[in-house]
Amino acid sequence: MAGRANQGIVWLSAIALLFPGAASLAVGNDSVRPEVAGDFPVASDVRLAGDLKQTRFILDLDKKIDIHAFLLTDPYRAVIDIPQVSFRLANKAGEAGRGLIKAFRYGLVMPGGSRIVFDLAGPAKIEKAYVLDAANGQPSRLVVELEAVDRAAFNRLLTRSSNPEPAKDADSSGPVADKPASLTGLADGRLVVVLDPGHGGIDNGTQASTGEAEKDLVLAFAVALRDRIEQGGKFRVVMTRTDDTFIPLAERVRVARNKGAALFVSIHADALPRHEGDARGATIYTLSDRASDREAERLAEAENKADAIGGVDLTEEPTEVADILIDLAQRETRTFSNRFAQLLMSEMKISTRMHKHPLKSAGFRVLKAPDVPSVLVELGYVSNKADLRQMTSEEWRSKTVRSVAKAVETFLAKRTVSVAPTDPK
Repeated sequence: MAGRANQGIVWLSAIALLFPGAASLAVGNDSVRPEVAGDFPVASDVRLAGDLKQTRFILDLDKKIDIHAFLLTDPYRAVIDIPQVSFRLANKAGEAGRGLIKAFRYGLVMPGGSRIVFDLAGPAKIEKAYVLDAANGQPSRLVVELEAVDRAAFNRLLTRSSNPEPAKDADSSGPVADKPASLTGLADGRLVVVLDPGHGGIDNGTQASTGEAEKDLVLAFAVALRDRIEQGGKFRVVMTRTDDTFIPLAERVRVARNKGAALFVSIHADALPRHEGDARGATIYTLSDRASDREAERLAEAENKADAIGGVDLTEEPTEVADILIDLAQRETRTFSNRFAQLLMSEMKISTRMHKHPLKSAGFRVLKAPDVPSVLVELGYVSNKADLRQMTSEEWRSKTVRSVAKAVETFLAKRTVSVAPTDPK
């Protein structure tokens, strides 16, 4: 996977020691699941103390670890990077804040590395961030002390530019070149399909009232879909993630472009706030400058916040549509995306319940590769009991995977014919 995942963050040279897996985020099928890579430190309890002037965060650990702290803005955030940790905290830990910390999130952000992101109530500085040794019957503790400052002081404190070392692609010995996509696929002639299970790691996505997280539901579906497509041997499947790892939105797009993907399918599961009532069924989204309705706009806004949730600085994130040539290419790509969306809807409605308005569009950042036909599929609503039962059902998953795989195969078969070389004879 190409680099520039966390632009705007100064990564100290010690980061390689902190995160030994930082330069090898897997985007293929052969990644090692980090949770089985060894025994990781365990975080067992967390607490907050203080007020809007000074706030302290304390995390109990079973062993001492290294840390790296920095600030981000728009919105105000403080971020703590640590080696991979097994978080065994109480349910809903982090949802309720105190003082300068409105809320906090935690989880895997790359193989070998975890992250804690604090949503701040206002501009603040990290006065201290340290780890105490176990002593006097107390476990090791990660302590973060925050202190309120004004906006000007916060801006002076912000860590400024310098890109991290480019990550290496799982299938190559060096950094991935930023090459445009094509229909040629690999040397063996197979077209490439990129499957993108949404969210992951520190970003849970939506969550059911019974605890099921979107990131787990969509990963299980994507893995089953990958296996189904590859059974036919006609196409090669690349996944943006194959485990519980956070991948920035721009990196998901780059995976598709760097692999020369013929199709990009991002897989998600929605949830409605209680005050908006109930809804159910699968929905297929394509990219547009204007949302097709308010619900599509709401969903795009929520999905586009994934990088902020993961603690990525977006202030220097480049736009995909940089000039008129790319804009023209994207118009053609959108036509193919819409054709696939129609085909996918026709197949899916045979095996699963669809939303009353199954085809929608909005400005999803993850669909903005200018030269790769892309759709975002919402499998259903985790806020709806019937949809949730389906998404946790092996029988439903198998049936729906068959439908999606058939749509992929039909769409790509037509595109293969359209670009087949003519016989020189």
